[in-house]
Amino acid sequence: MLSGRRLDLLDPSPLDIEVADIAHGLARVARWNGQTAGPHVFSVAQHSLLVEAVGLHLTPGCTPAQGLELLLHDAPEYVVGDIISPLKAAIGDSYKGVERRLLAAIRRRFGLQAPTPAFARLVKRADRVAAHAEAVRLAGFAPDEATRYFGRHETLPEPVLALLDPWPTAQAQARYLDRFAELAKS
Repeated sequence: MLSGRRLDLLDPSPLDIEVADIAHGLARVARWNGQTAGPHVFSVAQHSLLVEAVGLHLTPGCTPAQGLELLLHDAPEYVVGDIISPLKAAIGDSYKGVERRLLAAIRRRFGLQAPTPAFARLVKRADRVAAHAEAVRLAGFAPDEATRYFGRHETLPEPVLALLDPWPTAQAQARYLDRFAELAKS
């Protein structure tokens, strides 16, 4: 980690997790294997900001803690990278166990409770809505193809759609940190 900490993937300690490490890593992990047009990749940090914005759109009145849950939903990927879905499926629960332990440590580090089942479903829905928009706008999927993989299309407001323009790495990292700080102080 850039913070100089060592993180044990099998037994992660919340004390070894820093938001700066998360933002740095997620800003450098490309969504869609980097197969998007333009000079910048669409990073997992930017995807996380999009998911948070989609979640707030779908459920106005989310608390700051719920906003943090949305923002941090893919935080384990700063350590394990964006392992593609077929590989995740092949190694099955082994990967899921690592991801669950990391997410639990991240929640403990930032004082978040595990989400209720209803809110966990909202996070998953926001993630899929974001993925649908990314697939069509960034990765060249036809709308019906994106619907087949990610579920039905949701109409999103322009400020949310504006988050789909890929940013330079430093900007994605800074905006992730800024949004985290905004939610954490509330």
